[in-house]
Amino acid sequence: MEKARPAMAIYHLAVKSVSRSTGRSAVAAVAYRAGVCLENERDGLVHDYTRRGGVEDAFIVAPEGAEWAQDRSALWNAAEVAEKRKDAKVAREYELGLPAELDAGQRRDLVRAFAEDIRDRYGVAVDAAIHAPHDYGDDRNHHAHVMTTTREVGPEGLGVKTRQLDVRTTASVEVEAIRERWAGMVNGALERAQVAERVDHRSYERQGLDIEPTVKMGHASAAIERRAEREQIAAGEEPHAVTPRGQMNEAIMEKRGLGLYIERGREWLQEMGQRVRDRAELAAQGMSSFVQGAARAMRSGLQTSAGDGFETVLEPQQVPQRDQAPAIELDQPGRGGRYQQQQELERQRGHEPPDIGFNR
Repeated sequence: MEKARPAMAIYHLAVKSVSRSTGRSAVAAVAYRAGVCLENERDGLVHDYTRRGGVEDAFIVAPEGAEWAQDRSALWNAAEVAEKRKDAKVAREYELGLPAELDAGQRRDLVRAFAEDIRDRYGVAVDAAIHAPHDYGDDRNHHAHVMTTTREVGPEGLGVKTRQLDVRTTASVEVEAIRERWAGMVNGALERAQVAERVDHRSYERQGLDIEPTVKMGHASAAIERRAEREQIAAGEEPHAVTPRGQMNEAIMEKRGLGLYIERGREWLQEMGQRVRDRAELAAQGMSSFVQGAARAMRSGLQTSAGDGFETVLEPQQVPQRDQAPAIELDQPGRGGRYQQQQELERQRGHEPPDIGFNR
């Protein structure tokens, strides 16, 4: 089983381009995200989004000496004028998910740190807008839209084009570095706020997690799902997905919930098994101590209970023989062999040996 790790907050960073080939303009994109009114001097269109809600804060950070870029209208009209091609990329956008575990001030500081990091990395001007969660979505969905120029910004205006994110050989490396950098910033902010949760910029697969990611809904599918949910609640029904993407995500989330249930059950079984093993080990240690104590008590009782019904065992001792005669050397002179020696012993003991007719 994978080692335990800190709980995971939601991570999101997407890099996008604002391109004329799709009919978009940098002025319109920034006006909508910042909730302001801007006129696109290139085509004369006015983009007024001052009535939109949900914009908590908006600010610009620019390279040193480029104070003129603090004027939002001047900055983005300059970005439009600088590009001549009909398919030109006129702006870039970094879409950031902000931790709901942080307060508004901490989220603002986090976005500003990211904006300054991008400014220093590419020498561009950055226009950031922090948005509150949508009324129709998850109330934890704090996010930010960080718009940047595609050209370096200096005291005199826009300079050379930044190509790191346009060239295929470097774009993936740059995006990976930015994603990793943002994860580090988020985790640093969470740590300073004494929040245990952490984020990881890597995919579930790269993290070694068997989790299927959900699919992006898109504006049209999300709108259909929101309308269906309102109608279902009004009819007293349990809300459920109605679009193919919504149903797919619903199935994925159910699968995740089942997987989490199984994983928690496996962890519970392992914990209970360890408890049983610990108790068995303690019981074995207790029995061993009991047996050793009983053996010591028995030995002590044998040593102190002589005469109390216990048979004592004595060490074998040399028992002297009764009427033991002194030893006689067998090679004494004048003695005629073993028989004569035996007779001599009998005489010493006071017995006269019988005469059996042998000559002495």
